[in-house]
Amino acid sequence: MKGFIKGHRIIGHMNSMSQNIMCQSLMVCVALVLLVTACQEYKSSPPAATSTPIADKWVGKWNGPEGTFIQIAGGNGKYEITIQNLDGQRSFQGGAAGQQIAFERDGVKETLRATSGAETGMKWLSEKSNCLTVRVGEGYCRD
Repeated sequence: MKGFIKGHRIIGHMNSMSQNIMCQSLMVCVALVLLVTACQEYKSSPPAATSTPIADKWVGKWNGPEGTFIQIAGGNGKYEITIQNLDGQRSFQGGAAGQQIAFERDGVKETLRATSGAETGMKWLSEKSNCLTVRVGEGYCRD
């Protein structure tokens, strides 16, 4: 390659060393472009949904008034729910649904959610703070 740079004449052809430097510079530029692009794509990607469902913290026994309780077994979003009420004990299959556990009882879709004792609507539980409620009037708490 022959030419002029700021009035100085470049003599001869590009030697092997100059070609290596240009090639390395080009590779560094390509690597930087890929790195910046990868970082931008990473920032715009939504985080992976690998967190444990909140309902996994509810596994165990929760007590209601007059010997009633709810027992939750399982985890990872799939639960066996055993409810003891004044009519006896029954079990249901449930699944995590956002901040709740959804299950079906007697053809009715029910949800179990975290509440305070007052939100259960039951005077026996009104002073409690760590409770689960199916519906107003049906709640269970941990002491």
